[in-house]
Amino acid sequence: MSIQASMSSDSQVLTISVNGRFDFGAHQDFRNAYERSGLTPNQYVVDLQDTDYIDSSALGMLLLLRDHAGGDAADIRIVHCNPDVRKVLSISNFEQLFCIE
Repeated sequence: MSIQASMSSDSQVLTISVNGRFDFGAHQDFRNAYERSGLTPNQYVVDLQDTDYIDSSALGMLLLLRDHAGGDAADIRIVHCNPDVRKVLSISNFEQLFCIE
């Protein structure tokens, strides 16, 4: 499991990529990815292309990111989900809270 964060050149979009299992073991690294940037981007992108597993603690981490980013006003996109990850997000009704692409 690894978490990578990269800010766009105009500092408007922070992309957080999760590789491997997205579970409680990723908690601190995931939090650091959006808190340590020192900037407040307009949009957050959580790239789950290389994520093969997601659990309830990861859902909680996504909710913490949403709160950090401004709650209902937050622009957070979850992208490149495999079918299993997409199913967990769907069952949890996360389409109502996040833009899932």
